[in-house]
Amino acid sequence: MLTAHSLCWLCQMPLAVTCWGICSRCSRALLACPPLCPQCGLPAAASRHPCGRCLQKPPPWHRLVAVNDYRPPLSGLVQQLKFHHRPELGPALARLLLQRLLQRDDLPPVDALVGVPLWHRRRWRRGYNQCDELCRPLARWRGCVWHREGLTRQRAGAVQHSLNARQRRQNLKNAFQLEFAVQGLHIALVDDVVTTGSTVAEISRLLLRNGAATVQVWCLCRTL
Repeated sequence: MLTAHSLCWLCQMPLAVTCWGICSRCSRALLACPPLCPQCGLPAAASRHPCGRCLQKPPPWHRLVAVNDYRPPLSGLVQQLKFHHRPELGPALARLLLQRLLQRDDLPPVDALVGVPLWHRRRWRRGYNQCDELCRPLARWRGCVWHREGLTRQRAGAVQHSLNARQRRQNLKNAFQLEFAVQGLHIALVDDVVTTGSTVAEISRLLLRNGAATVQVWCLCRTL
């Protein structure tokens, strides 16, 4: 007998492998996107080399990997994971991110994964950090260490999606603290959605100041 967990989250067709969560056909559709800059993740003429924006003013991270733009149906799945208490979506969305990672041949192996942290009260209210639900399977599949408490948020601040770019930067100033040694390590920073890039930029600078060799940003959605 088929259960909800035996069906694709999107098209409701039976899954060949139940734990995948999203069927192969829907996965291919979710992964289809135009050429993106390998460094900032924004639209570019080609996906092999950094775009003109990054050549003039590179972001503090070295590579950015995103499944796709923040639009339906992917955005709906992210919202279910993030706001509607569906942590069981984590492995299915992490698998999409893994598929995107496997398409990239410009990524050095990473030593450690760390997720963007939530303020502890927000995490308590939600019951989990959505980034943890992505990091857990990704660390296993990629054979690297996951530092679940490797970053902490020192203060709540305003909700990022309600702020403009300047306000986001100010809101994040000195908001994070590093809790493990990163000297010489290649780090992957995992987030659900990268919009202006303020959050991942602040954390990337923190990691590099403390000696990280490189920082990659892995996310489900990059707002284009």
